[in-house]
Amino acid sequence: MNVIQKSEAIKNGLRKGFQDGSSKMAKRKCYGYEVSSDGELEINPDEAKVVSWIFERYLAGDSLGKIAAGLERQGIPSPTGRPKWNREAIDKLLSNEKYTGRVLLQKTVSTGAVQIDNDGLMDRFLYTDTHKAIISDAIFAAVQREKQKRGNNPENKIAIKLTF
Repeated sequence: MNVIQKSEAIKNGLRKGFQDGSSKMAKRKCYGYEVSSDGELEINPDEAKVVSWIFERYLAGDSLGKIAAGLERQGIPSPTGRPKWNREAIDKLLSNEKYTGRVLLQKTVSTGAVQIDNDGLMDRFLYTDTHKAIISDAIFAAVQREKQKRGNNPENKIAIKLTF
């Protein structure tokens, strides 16, 4: 079996797990959760408070940078243990449906050298009630609407005029 065949076999195995619900990716730990002795996701109370605070601050109008500064000021280390949070980590946290008790698998696909967002190229798999939620559906939906609004706001875009 060559490298390409091996890679395809691994991808096919992952997809089969996504389809039949046996994928261990659904139980993958993220900030706010820990994995119990029986392999289930359970809420980490201290981290869950931080997750809730991040969602609340974003809905209150704080920027990702202001939230990061607030976390640093409170002495709360990032998910990787660093003293500073970065905007990207906060942005990803705010977009993670796992905080609603759901898991969406195959959000990205590999094109060989790079991972890209799966915007319909392949099936995605949504599992519900896989673990307890930290964030309500209403708050999660409100944050997604706010992210869309801020992203589409012309004041938040940088315009570059190209001359040829």
